[in-house]
Amino acid sequence: MNSVYLLLGGNIGNVAANFEKAKELIGKHIGIIRDSSPVYCSEPWGFESKNMFYNQAILVETGLMPEELLSAVLFIESKIGRKRKKNVTESRIIDIDILFYNDRIINEKDLDIPHPRMHLRKFVLVPMSDINPGLKHPVFGKTIRQLLEACDDDNAVFPCQIHNQRS
Repeated sequence: MNSVYLLLGGNIGNVAANFEKAKELIGKHIGIIRDSSPVYCSEPWGFESKNMFYNQAILVETGLMPEELLSAVLFIESKIGRKRKKNVTESRIIDIDILFYNDRIINEKDLDIPHPRMHLRKFVLVPMSDINPGLKHPVFGKTIRQLLEACDDDNAVFPCQIHNQRS
């Protein structure tokens, strides 16, 4: 079995229901959820939006290979209602990022693992540090805690309750 860390994100619609549906579908199509962080709120990163983002890190045990995992993630996002636009960062109903797949390093056209910008984003590092602060990043050789301490992102990330967001 493989240990996979995913990050759920969203900032429009019924985010609580979308996260629950995502976790249900992850359990059905990807594997067993072994752990999850609290939900955190943060300002949008890299673009403007009137809605706060909600994020939650989860640890999943899966038998899927990386390419199968990506297909399953994209299927789940589309099942919940996400419509992806190429090279456009915008508000979204659901986003599921693959952060880690064991300690593998994968750089393919449509798949980069570990996530190539996670070390720049507190909204990823804070929930990941709740699950496994000692997890070592296979590219940087630093733990999640060390990456969080070195992160220059000044956006506030705080635990919160999910509220419905307007589109």
